[in-house]
Amino acid sequence: MAKPNSRSTFIDYCLRALGAPVIEINVDEDQIDDRVEEALQFYQEYHSDAMEKVFLKHQITADDITNGYIPINDLITNVMRVFPFTDTTTNPLFDVKYQMRLNDVWSLGYMGSLAEYEMAQQYLSMLDMILDNGDKHVDFNRHRNTLRIDMDWSNEVAVGDYIVVECYRILDPETYTDVYNDYYLKKYATALIKRQWGINLSKFEGMVMPGGVTFNGRQMFDDATAELEKLEEEVRLNWELPVDFYTG
Repeated sequence: MAKPNSRSTFIDYCLRALGAPVIEINVDEDQIDDRVEEALQFYQEYHSDAMEKVFLKHQITADDITNGYIPINDLITNVMRVFPFTDTTTNPLFDVKYQMRLNDVWSLGYMGSLAEYEMAQQYLSMLDMILDNGDKHVDFNRHRNTLRIDMDWSNEVAVGDYIVVECYRILDPETYTDVYNDYYLKKYATALIKRQWGINLSKFEGMVMPGGVTFNGRQMFDDATAELEKLEEEVRLNWELPVDFYTG
């Protein structure tokens, strides 16, 4: 299959790119699996096409309140923020944003200006950030698979409430199988397997086979290493998201 759509067809594609089945690829199946996993890990770490921005909701449980954190799926790489919790006891009629929209939105179609409305919204956002910021300080590490939110859990939330988290999530290739057909991923995984092949053959360096064929694993290793360096530079320059693309 020319278009890989699974792990097995992806591996077959990489081996064909190296010459199989015309040439025997001297790499063990476990070594191939390791190199494919390494390629996926690098791709998910640095390539912008490997992740998506999502908003996830979580319903608060008694254990969450006791522990002070919520569980996070291991596909989540970065947490941007936790949306401010709404105080359901406050009458929205006395909220300044509600009053502004009630009065200003009505006038937009008549005497109002959309530009003035947008400027007023930005000004209110600045006041909210300075005077009454509802954003919570969060602590997240993808290897812990938990999101700690620094707040008074017993008073600010209750069992059954929802928390909405803005975050970045890895596209699972087993769900979104088109990932296996990504041009960069195919090139990078093939180069990794090629370097492994060169390492395996390096112990036979200089050995002459019948017919005068000489093993040159070192040259194959060097060529693959140069390809990998070029690919890694390419992804960092062209495909990696900016270092400060997230906050918190």
